[in-house]
Amino acid sequence: MTHDQITILAILAATLGMFLWGRWRHDMVALAALLACVVAGLIPDEQAFEGFGHGAVITVASVLVISRGLQMTGAIDVMAQRLIPQNSGLGLSIVALTGLGAALSAFMNNVGALALLMPIAIQLSGKQGVPAGRLLMPLAFGTILGGMTTLIGTPPNLIVSGFRAEQGAGAFNMFDFTPVGGLVALVGVVFIALLGWRLVPKRVAASVESFETATYVTEVRVTEKNKVVGKTLGEVEQLLDEGDAQIIGMVRHEMRVLAPRSGRLVQAGDILVLEAEPESLSSVLSSLGLSLEEAVEGPQDNATERAQQTERDNSEDRKDSTDGNKEDTERSSLEDSDIAIQELVTKTDSTLIGRSASDINLRARYGVNLLALSRQGRRSVKRLRTTPIEAGDVLLMQGPADSLGAFAREYGCIPLAARSVDIPNKSKAIIAVGILMAAVLLATLGWLTAAVAFAGAMLAYMALRIIPLRSVYESVDWPVIVLLAAMMPVAGVMANTGAADLVAVWLLELFSFGGAVMALVIIMVVTIVLSSFMNNAATAAVMCQIAISSADQLQVNADTFLMAVAIGASCAFLTPIAHQNNTLILGPGGFRFGDYWRLGLPMEIIVVALGTPLLLWIWPLH
Repeated sequence: MTHDQITILAILAATLGMFLWGRWRHDMVALAALLACVVAGLIPDEQAFEGFGHGAVITVASVLVISRGLQMTGAIDVMAQRLIPQNSGLGLSIVALTGLGAALSAFMNNVGALALLMPIAIQLSGKQGVPAGRLLMPLAFGTILGGMTTLIGTPPNLIVSGFRAEQGAGAFNMFDFTPVGGLVALVGVVFIALLGWRLVPKRVAASVESFETATYVTEVRVTEKNKVVGKTLGEVEQLLDEGDAQIIGMVRHEMRVLAPRSGRLVQAGDILVLEAEPESLSSVLSSLGLSLEEAVEGPQDNATERAQQTERDNSEDRKDSTDGNKEDTERSSLEDSDIAIQELVTKTDSTLIGRSASDINLRARYGVNLLALSRQGRRSVKRLRTTPIEAGDVLLMQGPADSLGAFAREYGCIPLAARSVDIPNKSKAIIAVGILMAAVLLATLGWLTAAVAFAGAMLAYMALRIIPLRSVYESVDWPVIVLLAAMMPVAGVMANTGAADLVAVWLLELFSFGGAVMALVIIMVVTIVLSSFMNNAATAAVMCQIAISSADQLQVNADTFLMAVAIGASCAFLTPIAHQNNTLILGPGGFRFGDYWRLGLPMEIIVVALGTPLLLWIWPLH
């Protein structure tokens, strides 16, 4: 082994280790790997960031914007409401839901497809009387399966196509993935609908109705002798932390304030609205010398009743003084209907991850309350304001509907409540679909490359205001873009140094008894396993070079092995961290880490058992 080969393999091993550890975000790890290659002299400085101009990266960014445009026109909502039966049996509902998810994810971002259909799945689960997870896991797996059917369905397909182009064989066409991917997806959806959904564990996730059954909401009167007089609400909350209580509102001069600012001074005569655990309520009151203003009889049955009690005279505090000596008097009255209870699930790329409500100054910035947090179906309020939020957590939020919407958009959260169909502009919906079809046609016929065709579609969406200009850059999943752009040159180093050939030879020697067919199976299985624990785009970038080198060693068709990588990278079903869609259903479905393999393992077996002969038939080795 040469020095360069040892270096790139060491960097790659460290990169895979960091991916699996999960301490750093994937884009950070990929960028670190790229810079390590530059420092080691494996990539020239001037070529370090050429990956950002790679066709696959441009296509992914464009498709994300197009997906957002389709959502904003309301076209997908209309399709979902019309194609998914509302009053049919459970089996038919799962077939329609999973099938539609797969169809949508073939032409739009599969995370977006899942986000659109999740509220419908949760609504259907209530009508069918089954746990939400029994519809959410089939839906998530269906959207993952659908991505493998077209060139733009998922980033791994674009990466595979890019590597083929770099080998001089040209990029794959739009529907080159369809014969194998489409049949695998079809069989997978049928299996899920007929039998697979029964393998999903019955988990009951926390909901608006069941988030809390033992927390008291109490109003306490501040008298002149109380030691909290003159303190800010932030200082009072620090004292309340010892009793696992929080302030969710206050009343002053008969005006009720939702989510009061932490800088507001407490005055004699104020009424504080507290939420506390039953066992700690007494100690909270006695430690601060507070008295009950009026009894709130027993535990609240659910969060909706708690909101109604708390927001009897709803008003929102629009302006607070940052100066402790000033009293702010500006308030904006709210109608009862303006206050909403909303469940939000955190996406894997949410900027909330690792931060708490206190870290983002939730009340001061948005005027909303975090009432509860559910993680893997278990509700927690202990130190709620300081609890770091994780991907897949379900947050029970209270506040004005527009504020909740702004919060969800800024921090990458998906609302779980059922949404009404909203078509801002029917003509724009038709135009949006037409532009997408035109881009697909141009790329399919080979008149334009996929990158150019979809970049043009994105520009058309912007020019025709199908998507507001301010939302264009918000629609792009930048961590994924950085990940792709950084990993492409790193994967190229594996080929240039011969490291990919070394790995391929080692794999072939280890499984030499099966020849090319066994090597094909091993490539697919290794890709599936890696995708179960690390980002599938990064997996595809690493495995493509190994696949090409394996095909060269065996002197067989490299397309067969590249397609095996595409299939394997698109079938991440074993763990909640295998794919963003798996993570998104973790909280709403009440799932645990070990729940996914029960349906995921049979799915992986079907993929390998069906995908291998289909690959050998559609993409022969010789």
